Amino acid sequence: MTATDLASWFDKRTIGALPPQLAADKLRELGEGNIADEIEATVARRRIGFPKFKRKRQLYEHTSHAFGFIRAGAGGSGGTKVVNACSVAADKSLKHARLKVTLDQLRVAKYPGGGMHTVLFDFYAQNQVQGQVEHLHFSQLYRVQEGEQAGVVGYPVFIGLNVGTQGVSFKCYTVNVKNDQDERLLNFLDSDVFKAGVTLGIAINPIVGVVSTFAKGLVQMVASRNKNAAVQDFYMGLDFTNATTRARLKEGSYIAVQVPERPNAFDWDEWVYSPKRRQIVAARDDSPIPYNYIIFSVSRYIS
Repeated sequence: MTATDLASWFDKRTIGALPPQLAADKLRELGEGNIADEIEATVARRRIGFPKFKRKRQLYEHTSHAFGFIRAGAGGSGGTKVVNACSVAADKSLKHARLKVTLDQLRVAKYPGGGMHTVLFDFYAQNQVQGQVEHLHFSQLYRVQEGEQAGVVGYPVFIGLNVGTQGVSFKCYTVNVKNDQDERLLNFLDSDVFKAGVTLGIAINPIVGVVSTFAKGLVQMVASRNKNAAVQDFYMGLDFTNATTRARLKEGSYIAVQVPERPNAFDWDEWVYSPKRRQIVAARDDSPIPYNYIIFSVSRYIS
């Protein structure tokens, strides 16, 4: 992704990344008038001499994420252990390998507006072939009831993604679509052509680039329209180094959870993945995690 690509991408900021007044205006469009009033009241209090006044932010207002990993084949009667993605040892045999990437879960704990949500999901990746980098976008539309997850598992996103010597890069972005006209416009994403995922070869395919450019433009357009709001936005680079602060590439499932950034707000030791319930749950009492999250899996592609 070039600097220009990144600049245009980040123009479509999530609710949490917007300045307070713009966030309040957007939430009022979505029917969240009470939350908008709270934001404006907080700004007013700070202006008149209460700089440390804070309000409890909604789940969709956070910009930070916790990144977890479940190794391939992991299991356990008490739930499957989830570890910090930065603590995983890289599988260096995946250099120059081809991968299959699937979307396994998209959970909507709390999006603006409440009720049934139409969620536009965009997944970006870099395909590295013969010294060239191909920028890919996969977009799909999901309808998810608040407090539940989309009815997907093993949904093909990238099939045959080529890994370079430095690893792979992923970026995910979700948009809460409330504009009725946009919902109708996006219905074509339900066609079999788009549901099949992006299939890649061992050489650059110009057609894939055209489709990816179209998908990127569509997402940016929808994200900027009235009554639509971006919610999750994260970038994950997976490499082969031993750097403590980086996530590494290995076959398994990666999790991105939208969480508040404050002391003791989140610890992966407190959570496990329940294969029976297909949810991340509390290790102590099996209650579902109260956050928005995405799970995607990475495996070696065998043609």
